[in-house]
Amino acid sequence: MNQKIKEKVSLVSLGCPKNLVDAEVMLGYLSKDEYEVTTDEMQADIIVVNTCSFIKEAKQESIDTILDLADRKHDARCKLLIVTGCLPQRYQEELAKELPEVDIFIGTGDYPRIAEILQEKKGTDAQLCYTGDPNFVYNDELPRLQSSPHYTAYLKIAEGCSNNCSYCVIPSLRGAHRSRPFATLMAEARSLVAAGVKELNLIAQDITAYGRDLPEQPSLELLVQELAKLEDLKWIRLLYAYPDGVRDSLIELIKNEPKVCKYLDLPIQHISDPVLKNMKRRSGEADIRALIAKLRREIPDIAIRTSLIVGFPGETNEDFKTLLQFVEETRFDRLGVFCYSREEGTPAAEMPDQVSERVKRERHKKLMRTQARVSFKHNRTLVDSEEDVLVEGYSEETELLLKGRSSRQAPDVDGQVYITAGNANVGDIVRLKITDSSDYDLIGEIIE
Repeated sequence: MNQKIKEKVSLVSLGCPKNLVDAEVMLGYLSKDEYEVTTDEMQADIIVVNTCSFIKEAKQESIDTILDLADRKHDARCKLLIVTGCLPQRYQEELAKELPEVDIFIGTGDYPRIAEILQEKKGTDAQLCYTGDPNFVYNDELPRLQSSPHYTAYLKIAEGCSNNCSYCVIPSLRGAHRSRPFATLMAEARSLVAAGVKELNLIAQDITAYGRDLPEQPSLELLVQELAKLEDLKWIRLLYAYPDGVRDSLIELIKNEPKVCKYLDLPIQHISDPVLKNMKRRSGEADIRALIAKLRREIPDIAIRTSLIVGFPGETNEDFKTLLQFVEETRFDRLGVFCYSREEGTPAAEMPDQVSERVKRERHKKLMRTQARVSFKHNRTLVDSEEDVLVEGYSEETELLLKGRSSRQAPDVDGQVYITAGNANVGDIVRLKITDSSDYDLIGEIIE
């Protein structure tokens, strides 16, 4: 009896780690069904593009990727092109008209049905579109095919967001905040750790809101405490913590639990009170400064990462000078800066005093230059210190150097550590002596 040949599927995921988890769930469904997953788009019968549409640049990257991969329908074996995620959720009607090359559009609430939708497609040549309410919350019983390295994984603890910042489209794309059940998270974490994961990165639009909407109201702190009991889990990292949700109990946990990385991603977006008010952020300048001071007082070696927006409507030269001075004074360990993106459907898009693109770019450049100096000076202070480093493989430049990350460097967004002496396996956590540094990276030798 001849075995049925499986169709090959390739998936490209764009945007944030939360999107990546969605992509891994889709891959899990497809590999569990009658499809074979491949990383080679030229060999794929079906190509899936999981998109982001958070800001203008992300939308453009998504469109460019879709158009590029549409060529595979002519120069390779691709028969179906599927676009999933935030872009179709937001622009389904426009996309259906403008992208006839796409066979199926699937929004943020319907992606777990991808295998079922592919079966429906076999009965029609028509372009299909599935963009219902984005109210889905996946659980540990759903398949997830991990695409990140075996030693690290993201644990998405909630879906959606209820903060309603004036510039943000996430609530319309992902719905209101919905915490995943505690038992579901623990079951998924145990499964990931059993598969070899040593580092869990907790993600959500706002991890500090975790549990408030559940009947038993489990807290983020309780979740982290239980995760820390998993014997083979070594690092727990906290990403996307809304400032006013960082309680003293969470600070104590970061301080005292050895498995929790001395690292906190704390997106503040700005420091000028008038701008923060227009952004509908709940924390003002005094609150933000007090929180950062407390974090550094209680946890002197903590690495604080933040993200900032320049060019928000009404941001004056004085507001920007205040922000620039704040970055120089505060000396963030990690910093991401975004030019404000005017997104239709948000209150900020209708505000007066929109800032020109030229001014946005100038302010972005000034902030990044300032942060490069701050980061370089900080990294120089780490020379001759010791760091635990998770080994990730060989350097892109040369296989003579191993590379990795310290516990104070998150995957994908922060710098790296280059290892010039000593041997280790990928996934090992080793002790390094830091011997040199650059603007964003460290260099060190394994301590035998």
